[in-house]
Amino acid sequence: MHSKQHIHVLVVDDEPLIRRSLSEFLTLEGYAVSSASNGKESLNILKKNKADIILSDIQMPDMNGMQLLKEIKARKYLAPVILMTGYGTIDDAVTAIQMGAYDYITKPIIDNEIKILLERIVNEKNILDENLRLKEELSASRRDFFHGIVGADEKMRKIYTLIEAISNTRATVLIRGESGTGKRLIAHAIHKCSELEKGKPFVEVSCGALTETLLESELFGHVKGAFTGAIKDKPGRFELADGGTIFLDEIDAFSPALQVKLLRVLQEGEFERVGDNNTIKVDVRVITATNQNLENLITQNKFRKDLYYRLNIITIEIPPLRERRGDIPLLVDELIKRHAKQINKTITGTSKEAMAILTNCDWPGNIRELENVIERAIILCKNKVITPTDFPDALNKKVCSAINIPDNHGSEPSCKLKKALQEPERDLLVKSLESANWNRNKTAKSLGINRTTLYKKMLRFGLLKNNSKKGK
Repeated sequence: MHSKQHIHVLVVDDEPLIRRSLSEFLTLEGYAVSSASNGKESLNILKKNKADIILSDIQMPDMNGMQLLKEIKARKYLAPVILMTGYGTIDDAVTAIQMGAYDYITKPIIDNEIKILLERIVNEKNILDENLRLKEELSASRRDFFHGIVGADEKMRKIYTLIEAISNTRATVLIRGESGTGKRLIAHAIHKCSELEKGKPFVEVSCGALTETLLESELFGHVKGAFTGAIKDKPGRFELADGGTIFLDEIDAFSPALQVKLLRVLQEGEFERVGDNNTIKVDVRVITATNQNLENLITQNKFRKDLYYRLNIITIEIPPLRERRGDIPLLVDELIKRHAKQINKTITGTSKEAMAILTNCDWPGNIRELENVIERAIILCKNKVITPTDFPDALNKKVCSAINIPDNHGSEPSCKLKKALQEPERDLLVKSLESANWNRNKTAKSLGINRTTLYKKMLRFGLLKNNSKKGK
C-alpha cells in the first residue's frame, strides 16, 4: 500500500507564492514534495527523480503546461498530470484532458479540492498495485497458459517472467528457436503484456517469404512510379506500426542492403520510401525472430555484426518441444479442444498408448508438427478418444520401436509403456509442486485436480517421503 510519505508530488508553477504555498500544504498533508518554476526545469527534475503525481500550471513562460504534458507523454512518464488553470483557460484544460491529463483544477486553488483529488489518485494506485499483486500470485500458482502460450515447464516460466520484465519498455527483442516452437506467439505475448502499447498496432512480416525488392517495398513503402507496377504511393509496414510493434520473422533473410536500412531505423528511427527522398520518422518497437545461427552467418559475412548487436539487446531462447516433454499433455489437451471445436466433433482426449507415443516422440517440427498430427487424428478418429491407429504409420513405428511398445495397438500396455507414461506425468507433478513451494492445495488447483487425487499421485511417485510437513 502507498502511504503519503512515499508519494512524490512535483509542483510546477512560475509564481513563487503559489509554489511555496502548495508545497507547504502538501508537505503538511504528508507528501514528499519538490517544485519547479517552469516546464524545462521540471523535466530536468524528472530525469533524476521519479514523480508519482505532477501538478502543473498551464500559463508559464518558456514551456507552458500543455507543452510539458506533451513532453511527459512522449517520454513515457507514467505519473498522472493535474493542470492548474485560470477561468479564462478552461478550454485549454479540457483539451489537455483529451491529450492525457488526469484532471484539472481552477485558480484560486482550494486546499480541500486538491486534497481530495490527490487522495483519489493514491487510492487508485493502491487498488492497481493490489490487482497486480493478486495477478502475480495467480500467475505464480498457475503458469500453464500465458497470453496464448501453453506450457508449465520451468524454461517456459522463465520466458514468461522475462516477457513481463520487458513488457513496459521499448527494448528491441530477438527471439531464437527452432522452426515450429512458437516464436510468433512469443512476439504477440510481448505486445499484449505492454501497458504502453495498449491499442497500438502490432504488425508482422514474414521476411523469408518475399524477394529483396518486395521486402524493401513492404517494409518501407514506395511512391508512385518507383518501379514497374507502383501505380500509387504505398505506406510501408514501419509506418503502419508507428507507436506500436513490428515483428520481423526470419530476420536472417535480409540482404546486406536491407540490413543497412534496418540498422538506420533502429539507430535513428528514420527511413525513406522506395523512390522518395523525404525522410520519415517513426517510433516503433522492433521484435525479430530467427531459426538460424546468426553468429555463423556473421562469420560468413552474410549478417552484419553491428546489426546483430542492435537486435540482440534482449534475447529469448525458446526450447524445442523435446526438451519440455512434460508440456506435451497440456498442449495435446489444448489442441484437441481447439481443433475439435472447429470441425464440430466431440473428442474427450487420448488413450494411454496414444499419449505415450506423443510424449516420447522427438518432434523435429516441434509444436507445429504436433498440431498437424493432432488435427489429422481428430479428423480420422471414429470414437471420442484418440488412439494410435489415428496417427500416421511412420510415427507409430518409429516411437513404438524406441520405447518397445507392441505395434498392434490392441494389446495391454507393456511395462515400458507404463514407464513411458509415468515419466512425463511425474515431471509435470514435480514442477507444479516446486512452483507452489510444495503446497498441495495450490498444486492441486493449478493442475485442475482435487487434493485427494494429488495425494495419491504423490504417494505413487514417492513424493511424500521428504515433504510430509509441507503443503498441508
